[in-house]
Amino acid sequence: MPQSSGAGHSCTLKDPSMPDSGEVTQESLQGMSVRTTQDNLGTRFLSRLLPGGPRCVRKLSLHLQYQQGVRLNAQSSSLTDRQTLSRESLSHDLEFSTPKKTKHAQLDCPEEALWTTRADGRVRLRLDPCCPQLPYTVHRMFYEALDKYGDLSALGFKRQGKWEHVSYSQYYLIARKVAKGFLKLGLERAHSVAILGFNSPEWFFSAVGTVFAGGIVTGIYTTSSPEACQYIARDCRANIIVVDTQKQLEKIQKIWKNLPHLKAVVIYGESPPKKITNVYTMEEFMELGREISEETLDTIIDAQQPNQCCVLVYTSGTTGNPKGVMLSQDNITWTARFGSQAGDIQPAEVQQEVVVSYLPLSHIAAQIYDLWTGIQWGAQVCFAEPDALKGSLVNTLREVEPTSHMGVPRVWEKIMEKIQEVAAQSGFIRRKMLLWAMSVTLEQNLTCPTSDLKPFTTRLADYLVLAKVRQTLGFAKCQKNFYGAAPMTAETQRFFLGLNIRLYAGYGLSETTGPHFMSSPYNYRLYSSGKVVPGCRVKLVNEDTEGIGEICLWGRTIFMGYLNMEDKTCEAIDSEGWLHTGDTGRLDTDGFLYITGRLKELIITAGGENVPPVPIEEAVKMELPIISNAMLIGDQRKFLSMLLTLKCTLDPDTSDPTDNLTEQAVEFCQKVGSRASTVSEIVGKKDEAVYQAIEEGIQRVNANAAARPYHIQKWAILERDFSISGGELGPTMKLKRLIVLEKYKDIIDSFYQVQNK
Repeated sequence: MPQSSGAGHSCTLKDPSMPDSGEVTQESLQGMSVRTTQDNLGTRFLSRLLPGGPRCVRKLSLHLQYQQGVRLNAQSSSLTDRQTLSRESLSHDLEFSTPKKTKHAQLDCPEEALWTTRADGRVRLRLDPCCPQLPYTVHRMFYEALDKYGDLSALGFKRQGKWEHVSYSQYYLIARKVAKGFLKLGLERAHSVAILGFNSPEWFFSAVGTVFAGGIVTGIYTTSSPEACQYIARDCRANIIVVDTQKQLEKIQKIWKNLPHLKAVVIYGESPPKKITNVYTMEEFMELGREISEETLDTIIDAQQPNQCCVLVYTSGTTGNPKGVMLSQDNITWTARFGSQAGDIQPAEVQQEVVVSYLPLSHIAAQIYDLWTGIQWGAQVCFAEPDALKGSLVNTLREVEPTSHMGVPRVWEKIMEKIQEVAAQSGFIRRKMLLWAMSVTLEQNLTCPTSDLKPFTTRLADYLVLAKVRQTLGFAKCQKNFYGAAPMTAETQRFFLGLNIRLYAGYGLSETTGPHFMSSPYNYRLYSSGKVVPGCRVKLVNEDTEGIGEICLWGRTIFMGYLNMEDKTCEAIDSEGWLHTGDTGRLDTDGFLYITGRLKELIITAGGENVPPVPIEEAVKMELPIISNAMLIGDQRKFLSMLLTLKCTLDPDTSDPTDNLTEQAVEFCQKVGSRASTVSEIVGKKDEAVYQAIEEGIQRVNANAAARPYHIQKWAILERDFSISGGELGPTMKLKRLIVLEKYKDIIDSFYQVQNK
């Protein structure tokens, strides 16, 4: 294993994928124009980003011609009359913004290591016969997309209740403007621009502009505390922080004095009530870039290499401080192309994909799916409202009608619970029709999963019932539905199969730039995480008798290293460049991966039994539909116990769990003879009927266990469901087991104190 954390300083790596500029001819750019959008070119929005009104949209593309003293007719610079930029002028601008002197790379530098912990470090890329594609930069990816997708709508967003759009040509030009603004504010090479805001065009412009300017994009979760923001902003050496609201600005103001590298803050969603030193509105910020020449920006873009860091993704910190996962330009561009191909994402030449962006972009799954893959294939990305996860997402889905959609398991579970709630309140006939349609469809999808020939009853059920349900959800045109970031219950997967909605799993980590395994319409097996992305590798180490071992990964998706954490990086990446994920799983004979748990979550009882908790937890939730979360306890203990929470409704404003049970939970109570409708009624009064039903369900799970050490002997129902605000769940709804162990220590200890008497 290399001992130096600053890998690769003695070898200059050039980008082999960037040919001489002569290969991108002037003729190849003819026909590219900036389209006026269906909604008056998004003029109101663009005017805000480009101060001075719509005229500045025109001026941006012709900026270099102005610099050279080209006299232009003022009337032709207006876009208010639905005119387009001329082919000649846009080609001229793009000609100047194309790197001109890039040489072919030399990638055979033996002294370069496969990892680094320095933000300005470089790594040796994992090029071999199974992964031979030539590396290229983010700018190159975007620039090549312009030739194919320049006229297409790139971003859709709502302003004052109306949808507006920005084309790919406009997107590129605005990103350059943003890059120059960052340079003017003092963005230094290998320093970060941190973005603290909900998904929006400004988030995308800021991210792409950061990379163009030679900086590193660092997302921060909007739910982060000031202390969490301080840790990340200080660790990544943020020169600039972009925020969307006054609330987020106030967080940064509280910690600014502790951030030695921070030079400015840009706010785009709201304007501060008064002028604050070094705080700029988006309009003010966009004016700053005028002072930086296009040639200066091109020189910076020219110098960028695929093996340099351009994105930092911070882990959720479930086992300590968050780790800064450094992703190279090659990580981003390779995964955006080949990871998405494995999921059957289509290029816009075949079909323009339409996606809704709503999951946190600080998480790699949303960032690679929404932002970078969108550029690679010319997708149209439409932004949901900030309250998407509080109920408005379905409205956006209905309006946009995406062709592909991604959600973490909890999102899909909430959709399922809403459908169940509506069904429970429907009339007898409508409810029976839905249950019949889902039953025949589920049976067909389980028995003949790959058959395109559907029986008459299945087609009738879809026509009469299920197609209408999908249309109501906004999935009428959705051909691919993905999930990842956390395990999904068998109950949820089967529920959506009953609606004729396959949920395609992906498996990966922040450390693999997102997907390293993908499912698709052509690679699907129920409960699996799909097959390895072509060009990547997998191996299982320390396999047991059932073929379960630690999942180790290799390929162009593998990250550069953890920022400033050499020990953690050495733990994760071995001397041959394999990433040890800490996850356990098995591969079937066809190469489909099944995740079984995490090594760190493995419970080793006092008797020395190794117990993976996830299968037991999932079995309990499957057996008892009233249960929301189940966490198995027993590490270094004499027997297993479990903490349970009940399914309850969420507060529409805070998304915190309330005391009210969901319709499904109430229905469970009624079936077992209880009239309870709240969690407090059940837990406070120890509702005999519910407690007895849960005990019987636990015993059924125990009866199916492999051996007695796998039996749950004690359990307790908590008064409140797990949540992000309560600390038990991370931003992507992953269970923080160590936090739960500490928070409910007294309850857990009571299980074993009684036993010791």
